Amino acid sequence: MKCLVAGGNVKVLGKAVHSLSRIGDELYLEPLKDGLSLRTVNSSRSAYACFLFAPLFFQQYQPAPPGQDPSRCKILMKSFLSVFRSLAMLEKSVEKCCISLNSNNSRLVIQLHCKYGVKKTHNLSFQDSEFLQAVFNPALCPHLLCAPARVLGEAILPFPPALTEVTLGIGHGRRIILRSYQEEETDSTSKAMVTEMSLGEEDFQQLRAPEGVAITFCLKEFRGLLSFAESANLPLTIHFDAPGRPAIFTIEDSLLEGHFVLATLMELDARSQDLHQPVPQKQAHSTPHLDDFANDDIDSYMIAMETTVGSEGSWAQPSISLPPGPQPSHDPGPLSEEEEEAEFRSLFFGSILAPIHSPQGPSPVLAEDSDGEG
Repeated sequence: MKCLVAGGNVKVLGKAVHSLSRIGDELYLEPLKDGLSLRTVNSSRSAYACFLFAPLFFQQYQPAPPGQDPSRCKILMKSFLSVFRSLAMLEKSVEKCCISLNSNNSRLVIQLHCKYGVKKTHNLSFQDSEFLQAVFNPALCPHLLCAPARVLGEAILPFPPALTEVTLGIGHGRRIILRSYQEEETDSTSKAMVTEMSLGEEDFQQLRAPEGVAITFCLKEFRGLLSFAESANLPLTIHFDAPGRPAIFTIEDSLLEGHFVLATLMELDARSQDLHQPVPQKQAHSTPHLDDFANDDIDSYMIAMETTVGSEGSWAQPSISLPPGPQPSHDPGPLSEEEEEAEFRSLFFGSILAPIHSPQGPSPVLAEDSDGEG
């Protein structure tokens, strides 16, 4: 594989890498006929991101030498990010960037051609990897929001940088509400700050969702895609379903596509979804933090989904029964450890692994991500 990125597209590529670095520690790079794919997934399988750069994005693009199959690789995110660490340097001094993949010596070579004839060459070691793909289809989500990235970027500015989750929903008068998600404090005397932003329907290019629907998702990953969309001046589309189902964030133009798939909080208390109140009511029990993604029984969902998956790009519904949304409020009493762990679920995908030697591979199987060796 060999591709050449020139001019301002070098910074665009760098911004995409910065967005992906907010999610995963490993980068899956795969040259395709449709363009260069960069993917990552976090360790708990609760967030997945993919950028696809079309051949027209590059000054030169060759996915594989004639007569050979394209190679794919997996490298450490911090190694790839170090090449594009300084976005200001990329914009001011880098004129073009050449990326080549040599499977014979397991090296990914990135060469930056700077002003005054300066060349910076980075040789990154990598592992052969199997195919990684999330199972999702935005068209099957019943609710949709689309707005300029600048509008959403300004809306989340008041939220603290350390905020973990944010709730997005449709309130009274079809106003779009962004609210910081708060769990019940153990000390009843403490007062948590709740931040809320309200946007009018006129600020959105598309709005297809009824009043009262809401989802809670991780803000860190959302900021990453939003930052990229703002810099590229692209609208951001949010596809979502009931709480507990994945939310899909997409950007697209003629040169690139971006998809972020994030798990959402499964609300068990209907009162927490009341967007007609300025401040959410306290819940009957506490909600695990984002770190509890690592404690999710994700393997059971991956096994359940294995028997129902049809083809790549289609939703796979778990075979176990799940509540479609908030349930009627009642006092459930103390929750068991299993019930607490079930509250914040990563329901939407596992890795679809196909042998490297077959581009199509066998029927999709959801399993733990391979270490890529072999």
